[in-house]
Amino acid sequence: MNSQQVKKLAKRLGADLVGIASAKILNAFPPDPRWPQTPEKILKTCKSVIVVVQHIPVAAFRAKQNIPVQYLDMLILRRMDRIAYKLADKLERIGHPSFVTAAQETDWNMKSASYGYLSTRHLGIEAGLGTFGLEVNILTPEFGPRVYLTGILTELELEADVPKTEQVCIGESCSRCLHSCPTDAVEHFGINKRNCAVEAQEFGYMTATNYFREFCDGNKEKKKSDLKSREVFGFWQGLLRVVGSFGDCPRCLAVCPVGNDYHAFLAGPQKTIPEKTPEKVAKAKRFKDARQNGEPITGLNDWNIRWVGTDGYKGIVARQMQEFKKAQKDKELESAEEEDLN
Repeated sequence: MNSQQVKKLAKRLGADLVGIASAKILNAFPPDPRWPQTPEKILKTCKSVIVVVQHIPVAAFRAKQNIPVQYLDMLILRRMDRIAYKLADKLERIGHPSFVTAAQETDWNMKSASYGYLSTRHLGIEAGLGTFGLEVNILTPEFGPRVYLTGILTELELEADVPKTEQVCIGESCSRCLHSCPTDAVEHFGINKRNCAVEAQEFGYMTATNYFREFCDGNKEKKKSDLKSREVFGFWQGLLRVVGSFGDCPRCLAVCPVGNDYHAFLAGPQKTIPEKTPEKVAKAKRFKDARQNGEPITGLNDWNIRWVGTDGYKGIVARQMQEFKKAQKDKELESAEEEDLN
């Protein structure tokens, strides 16, 4: 089975996007060399990683609350894992040992669970599916950051896709993700994970450990009272269906203007960013000035620029917008012609 056949099968199973990364390249360029997330640490005989992408339906980002996105996260992750499992099973049945990685799991030995076994964002970039945004989500041209990814490690050697060198993210002159972040976690092609987790993982690991530390120090009556608290309910709900454990805050995903799904359904509802402040605007300007002046930026250093796009931003979103408007106009003309015929 070759690369095109693998991609065709993945699409038939329901994948929205599919790419292939070379295990050799992934081993040579770990996201953080201090804590290498590489295929060889999981499977020494891995030759290729097949990256499967599922997009998040945009209707959820038009809702007034985050609950629809949280619930869809759970459904999409389950569907994505089923697709990847079926693909891996098919490969193994024809003689190529393959298995799905644990996309959302982290390893305690990897910087106190800051990292997982593999970074699915980096897998997607090396598989030619997108590049980093300012907030270091992967941005795909088709769906922006409104995607989930997983990877299949296989011993089948497949022709790898070529990573994009054009930066998909508009960058500092846009900064809509920075403006929208409730906890001001967006850095210069980086993210403050602790600040992000306050909203993105309201009932995540850090919240749980802090809560139960205080719980253990409380007296008997306080413990009884605390068992009926909002926090305990949040932990229970997270165990029940993942909601609250991660993915609580979709703001940077909702406002990103990359992708035709944004142009079609989100440009109007997300035009105004209520969280935007003069302080955030000033921060974005500092980022823009720093890049223009050639100042050292960790997120754009010689190692990390690989995943941002070495050629810089060349106007992909503007081209998308033009193509989208043309397609919309063509549809309107087609509809008008049909009405005339009737």
